[in-house]
Amino acid sequence: MSRTRTLSPVARSVLAALLERAGAWSYGYDLAKSAGVKSGTLYPLLIRLEQGGYLEAEWQPPSMPGRPPRHAYRLTAAGLELARSNPVQATGTTSSSLREART
Repeated sequence: MSRTRTLSPVARSVLAALLERAGAWSYGYDLAKSAGVKSGTLYPLLIRLEQGGYLEAEWQPPSMPGRPPRHAYRLTAAGLELARSNPVQATGTTSSSLREART
């Protein structure tokens, strides 16, 4: 019997960032910035998503001489479905509502 898990808000944010670039390769640093996630949280999540078949990952050659190769990620068909079925959930608290609450 397989277990169904609810995706964390962090996982939803990372999937949303990948979905914005659907089909294109994304680097971890760019994903961390766009999803607002620290690398210590991001990379284990990317590994789990890849192991689950939701991401493809590959080492890409350096863009400039002297730079190291970079690991790039993109959603698979299953990952696209997962990302679309698990959008980022609104927290109900925005910066404008926080400002209004203070006044």
